[in-house]
Formats: sequence, C-alpha cells, structure tokens
Amino acid sequence: MEVKLRRVYEPASPDDGKRVLVDRVWPRGLSKDEARLDEWEKDVAPSTELRKWYGHDVDKFDEFTERYDAELRDPDRAAALDRLRELAADGTVTLLTATKDIDHSQAAVLATHLDPST
Repeated sequence: MEVKLRRVYEPASPDDGKRVLVDRVWPRGLSKDEARLDEWEKDVAPSTELRKWYGHDVDKFDEFTERYDAELRDPDRAAALDRLRELAADGTVTLLTATKDIDHSQAAVLATHLDPST
C-alpha cells in the first residue's frame, strides 16, 4: 500500500495508481479530461463550514485536523473514507487536491487514515 499526495493541476504520473480527488468543490480552470481522475470522493471532504474556518491558515492546522477527524466519523464521510481504504488496500492511491500547501490540507489528514506511516 502506498498513499501519495499531489496537486490535481500536476500532470498524471504512471506510478500514481488510482487518482482520487478529495476536494468538495471542482478545481477552477480544470477540465475533467485534464484531471485524469479515477474517482471523485467529495463526500470525504471537510464541510464547507470547516473549510472556510480553516482558510488554509497553517497556525490552525492542528485544530483543523482534530475537527476534521471528528467530521470523518459522520456516516457519509466514514463510508467515503472506507472507500478510500479499499482503494489503498488494492495498491497505490494518489489523493488529489487543488490546495497549494498539500502538507497542510485535508489530503494530508486523509493520508494518515489510510497509511499511518505517512
């Protein structure tokens, strides 16, 4: 199992495995063909309220992670997270996001749920 993080705007790589967008909102200026997705798991994304509160402020990342972890216990989000776990169990998964700071994004939080060594 390998979990990778990548911006959705970056070109696809042959070693990406399954490419899964984990944003709630479709990335601006990107066509579906350009994205080269296998899946879009928008149900696993943070709530609009949490996303707006966080605003990609790195100083809030620890609290964002705690709040997001709590949201991931919601049945719909938990089911979407389970789907990501199934994909990861089958091989490499690349979590895609439009966020510029991938290390402080929901994709990074999700990666810890899929591969604790991440």
